[in-house]
Amino acid sequence: MQSPDAIVIGAGIVGASSALSLTNAGLKVLVIDRGAVSSGTTGAGEGNILVSDKDPGPELTLALRSRDLWFEMQEDVGDSFELEAKGGVVVARHDDGPLLKLAAEQSQHGVTTQKLNQSSLHELEPYLHPDFHSGVFYPQDAQCQPMLAAAQVIRTVIARGGAFISQAKVTRIVVENGAVAGIETSKGIFKAPIIINATGTWAGELAEMAGSHLPIAPRKGFILVTEPTKKYVFHKVYDSDYVTNVASSDADLQTSTVVEGTRSGTILIGASRERIGFDGSMNYEILRRLAAQATSLFPVLRDVQLLRAYRGFRPYAPDHLPVIGEDLKVRGLWHSAGHEGAGIGLAPGSAALITDAILGRESFMDGSPFSPHRFATVSL
Repeated sequence: MQSPDAIVIGAGIVGASSALSLTNAGLKVLVIDRGAVSSGTTGAGEGNILVSDKDPGPELTLALRSRDLWFEMQEDVGDSFELEAKGGVVVARHDDGPLLKLAAEQSQHGVTTQKLNQSSLHELEPYLHPDFHSGVFYPQDAQCQPMLAAAQVIRTVIARGGAFISQAKVTRIVVENGAVAGIETSKGIFKAPIIINATGTWAGELAEMAGSHLPIAPRKGFILVTEPTKKYVFHKVYDSDYVTNVASSDADLQTSTVVEGTRSGTILIGASRERIGFDGSMNYEILRRLAAQATSLFPVLRDVQLLRAYRGFRPYAPDHLPVIGEDLKVRGLWHSAGHEGAGIGLAPGSAALITDAILGRESFMDGSPFSPHRFATVSL
């Protein structure tokens, strides 16, 4: 496909969702990735589709619509990526005041919340440490297998007339008279009047190729995976410190407890965050800390063996909002990046915003809070 209507750079779930949305709108779409499907941040994600960790505001609005779009997308492309509305349980390690205050605010903006006392908390999670006495249940929280999701979405795009080229490194964004005209890659030159930059942590580098600027930086995180075991964890369970860490701008290491099971029987344990560039080294002290925090939540996990640990880089924007919209300087260059750890959950809504803006039609929300234009005078 030498002359598509649009080129999506990045075959993670954000790029795949964008390609599907544009394809369903009638455009001929080419997806390009320097690796394989989900070879970046998506391949290192837990598959979280959360509304529970969002403060009221534009990101929560985006999260709520995206959550529903995930299930619409499942109907569209087929149920092959373990999408499950399992719900989330957030527990308070100490004072539950801030957690309950957030839940009350969220409930006024479309989030379903249920306050849990000690009895109801342990009915939902019977293996939880008995010392935990309160929490909040979020039935809208969901989970998927993100690598399977991106692959299935890309297959659907191809089946509907699109194309995908892997192992194609972009070497140049062709800009003519202030507008994109195409891209040069290690596998050839491709022309298109619309380019979607869905390259996650590397979105800033791609913007620079076009003579523009995005302040996107990597935020490293680790995840532990246990051996398949008995079903000990029935929902996504995390402590309220997780919400604070997600919203923090601190570059230093932060950890909070996040535990959830998968259909295969493994248990995923997170989460850590630190801004140390693209340092991919393994840090066993962080792994020990995550394991200790998980067993403080679920003591039964002390007897479960770890299968592996992996790390990834979340695309971090300085104001913690994703970057969704047309570039400030270059017409036809659209960005969908900077989602940090929420890219999987926010992907379908981000794709809808991009598609609606490109086609000039009204969308489900005002996308201006996510516009790249907000960084006109901001740099890292």
